[in-house]
Amino acid sequence: MVKAISIRKIDGKPGQVYYPLEHITIPSSPPKANEVTISITAAALNHRDLFLRQHLYPGLKFGVPLLADGTGIVTSTGSSSSAKEWLGKRVLINPGCGWESDPDGPEDPKGYAILGGTKMNPLGTLGESVTIDAGEVEVAPEHLSSLEAAALPLTGLTAWRATMVKSGNAKAGRNILVTGIGGGVAIMALLFAVAAGANVYVTSGSEEKIQRAKSMGAKGGVSYKEKGWEKKLLELLPKDRKHLDAIIDGAGGDVVEKGAKLLKAGGVISIYGMTTSPKMPFLMSAVLKNIEVRGSTMGSRKEFKDMVKFIADTKLKPIVSRHVSGLDNLDGIDSLFEDMKAAKQFGKLVIEVAKESDIKAGKSKL
Repeated sequence: MVKAISIRKIDGKPGQVYYPLEHITIPSSPPKANEVTISITAAALNHRDLFLRQHLYPGLKFGVPLLADGTGIVTSTGSSSSAKEWLGKRVLINPGCGWESDPDGPEDPKGYAILGGTKMNPLGTLGESVTIDAGEVEVAPEHLSSLEAAALPLTGLTAWRATMVKSGNAKAGRNILVTGIGGGVAIMALLFAVAAGANVYVTSGSEEKIQRAKSMGAKGGVSYKEKGWEKKLLELLPKDRKHLDAIIDGAGGDVVEKGAKLLKAGGVISIYGMTTSPKMPFLMSAVLKNIEVRGSTMGSRKEFKDMVKFIADTKLKPIVSRHVSGLDNLDGIDSLFEDMKAAKQFGKLVIEVAKESDIKAGKSKL
């Protein structure tokens, strides 16, 4: 049996309930021919995990391990040669399935199935191990620690597609705004765009987060709490390019209204989430300026591979805001969710499940 962490059902309405964490055990079975079993070393939270606890995410299923982000060591494999080649390697797990390479979206008629906590996918990374098809893993970049590696898959993939693929403007000399800096996706979007040579600007409600973003390569930033912050942002832009080329956004809200004032004609708003509201207005001013709004959700298996290679080649590192250790540490894991609820984090919130050295020595419990 494999120990994992899921959520326990209690009474309550969506948005008002907050499901508690609980330990579960799930049956273990040897990997099939083209499968690998990964002993998890670290796993990381995403906002979808908080939404699951609040019953605000579709397809919730009790008894399924939480979390989509994870890294670990392959400790057993199936009989195929493609599976056996992974034995003993430290890997990243592709956080979803059903989408191979189509640039438009998932090929699977059932759609894209993200790991963790839903009926769409029975797997999750918040447990001792995961058994998955060998085609769904990549070698973890050597320069990353286990905590950093766990921080990468879902946020890295989401930011990669939104910034490097959908925005079309992650290029030298282009001006890109990343809104709401502090969350994992926004930080990775910043890192990717800076590495591509773009001039990157950020918004945040925290001056401390803006300063940290500047230390990571942002040219400047403004507080979205200030009335008319878009005017202040325009003043920061280069004299010879007083407009934005693209906005990478995860909030929604009034981004189209602000974008119409900030973007060039034909500028792009690449939206990977709508945390402010599931609806947002599209204004005539944006129509007249030919502004394009492009939705971007997660990414394909090909894009995951491309993203991991880029991280390995550039030696970029995800930011870990805070971590706790041990699957038995439910209070500590709960405290990470509290950080997320209060938007305290700058970067990813990570659980160290086991030490690499212990797994290699045949021990796993912290």
